[in-house]
Amino acid sequence: MNIIPVSAIIPTRNRKKVLERTLNSLAKQSLQPVEMIIVDASDNEDTERLCKANVSGLKTHIHYYKALDKGAAVQRNQAMTHARQNVIWLLDDDIVLEPECVMRLWTALQQETNLGGVNAMITNQQYLPPGYLSRLLFQILHGSYEESYAGKCIGPAMNLLPEDRSDLPDVVPVEWLNTTCVMYRREALPHPLFPEQFKGYSLMEDVTLSLTVGKQWKLANARTARIFHDSQPGDHKNDSAVLAKMDLVNRHYVMTQILERETPTDFFKLFVHQFFHLAASLKSYQGWISLPRVLLAKLNGVGEILGSYLLSRQQLRS
Repeated sequence: MNIIPVSAIIPTRNRKKVLERTLNSLAKQSLQPVEMIIVDASDNEDTERLCKANVSGLKTHIHYYKALDKGAAVQRNQAMTHARQNVIWLLDDDIVLEPECVMRLWTALQQETNLGGVNAMITNQQYLPPGYLSRLLFQILHGSYEESYAGKCIGPAMNLLPEDRSDLPDVVPVEWLNTTCVMYRREALPHPLFPEQFKGYSLMEDVTLSLTVGKQWKLANARTARIFHDSQPGDHKNDSAVLAKMDLVNRHYVMTQILERETPTDFFKLFVHQFFHLAASLKSYQGWISLPRVLLAKLNGVGEILGSYLLSRQQLRS
């Protein structure tokens, strides 16, 4: 087992058991980061006790901090102030690393000096060939037909996962990276890591970060660096109305501020995207039950977007 000059960063809250499983999977890796910064927003001391105990086989030194504010993005921003290494490894607290995952991420990042970031393949969350309606949507949003849209960020910041095929190389270029398990060169990262736009569940914060890095650096998926993402339920994911508004507002932010797509066609594509996903939610009974609240949330999101436009115009005039 070798130590590598990497600062791992994990935000967490009330998830001691899954975090312990993540640390145990890291302890079995042939390469381990020299340090891990854990920023904890838990309501109890279980996670703190875990971080200050010995995990068998884990050589990484854990630095534990209480969160100053709750939310994935803000907790990662806080962790960055304590990170000391030139490679930053962002990972969720609910993943299981498969054998040699860290080694393959590290090797991929070292092989190309212009590679700014590389993420792992999530074995239970992958791009699948779309059906007829989804492919039609992708073509409309992208503006052209592609054999595969895997790993792309099309239209109004619709981000699609990479695909896992045996005929693909071990390292595959992509247009965006998630924060589930990703290594970045520190010099490629913005400061702060995430803008103030992203609070709470911080939907689309990973897209924002990777697209920002991707303006000057290459991005890639290390297909053979594999993890299982045991995504956990939580209060921040339970309110469909909150998520519906966040999806619209944050996607609009990425579309206009990061991708700089602000033509009437771009806004039409954003409407098509939102309508498609709203219609798709009606396949379930719960989707119909939530529909009034979700529609109201979308309208509130439109109001917030228009309000920000009016405010920016007033600031330009003053």
